[in-house]
Amino acid sequence: MKKITGLLMTAALTVALSGSARILPAHTNYASAESVKTQTLSQTVQTVQTTKTQKSQENLQIRAKSAYLTDYATGTVMFAQNEKEHLPIASMCKIMTLILSFDAIKSGALSMEESLTVSERAAAMGGSQVFLEANAQYPVKELIKSIVVCSANDSCVALAEKIAGSEAVFTERMNEKAKELGANDTLFSNCTGLPKEPQYSCAKDVAIMLKELLSNEEYYQFGKVWLDKFNHPKGRYTEITNTNKLVRFYDGCDGGKTGFTNQAGFCLAATAKRANTRVISVVIGEETSQNRFDDVRTMFDYAFANYVTTPIVEANVPLDTSAFVNGGKEKKLAVAPERSAYTFSKRGEKANVTMETTIDDLRAPIRRGERVGEIVVYKDNVETDRVALVAMQDVQKANFFDRFGDVARGWNAR
Repeated sequence: MKKITGLLMTAALTVALSGSARILPAHTNYASAESVKTQTLSQTVQTVQTTKTQKSQENLQIRAKSAYLTDYATGTVMFAQNEKEHLPIASMCKIMTLILSFDAIKSGALSMEESLTVSERAAAMGGSQVFLEANAQYPVKELIKSIVVCSANDSCVALAEKIAGSEAVFTERMNEKAKELGANDTLFSNCTGLPKEPQYSCAKDVAIMLKELLSNEEYYQFGKVWLDKFNHPKGRYTEITNTNKLVRFYDGCDGGKTGFTNQAGFCLAATAKRANTRVISVVIGEETSQNRFDDVRTMFDYAFANYVTTPIVEANVPLDTSAFVNGGKEKKLAVAPERSAYTFSKRGEKANVTMETTIDDLRAPIRRGERVGEIVVYKDNVETDRVALVAMQDVQKANFFDRFGDVARGWNAR
């Protein structure tokens, strides 16, 4: 398809302590081979951030065997320590269990409101659990909540069996999803993280998986829960408390997943958001439970004290320039970014941000929300993001009378 390339817009953003900037681009267009370009972007950003990561390691004293601190929006790495070392991650495996559960809900294969029957095998799982009753029915929503809040092994197996037919098949899907996300240093052997060889991951991969989980807005209704009751049939209930203490004791923390086995040590992957900045922190192999919370808190504090996220384009805000539509009842179409885009920089740093926008050679009919273009964002001449442009209205195909009217108006204009 022929594409029309728009102008390259350049702006220098001075990232102030509380400042923000809004840059509105011109026209945009969607590029093919997106997966290849995304991979290239990831590699480039990682290279650019190497120096900053090494410097930050001099300032932070993290006791974990492996640790990782990254920005959610741009993937900027602020701290890395043995981030690709293969280690057991205990119940942090449940991040992937939750990802597949939300995937099943999005695809329509599973519903939050439906109930499932718990097998005897699921009910008999040891370790952390909510004491499900065999052959009893439980709502999917409650099972997901119990995994997020109190790391329930029995709920994990119940959902795995419902989604894939067996935990073994579900585990195969976990490994497939890990490769799809680029978590190439990860291998699952079950859906709970209970000891079973071979099974391992690394801090970087856990951050990748947590980022994917956080893309599900429904997750946050569970991630922020501190205390709750898990209801069983016949009036029985189990009190559940969030294993991630930072949800209650750290300002902005609204999700994460703990893990512990004798082999893995104490682990934690958590996220926190303040203003526009959301960060992800992971530690693996801590000697004590308190150490994992303290070290993640240290990384959170470092991120929020030294970095700021600035909006560049805003979701659903129409661009100043309209797109032209061939063969439509209307000739002009309002377009807007599908989502917001940000730049992530050190506080006080001047970020040279440029944007290139393109729009397809559009032909009616076009539906509202249809992808019609793209904005490519560059920081210091390095591509950092791609945002789709979507149509803000329907454009119907022009009929004979519409075309006749256009001709008549053309004659009158003479």
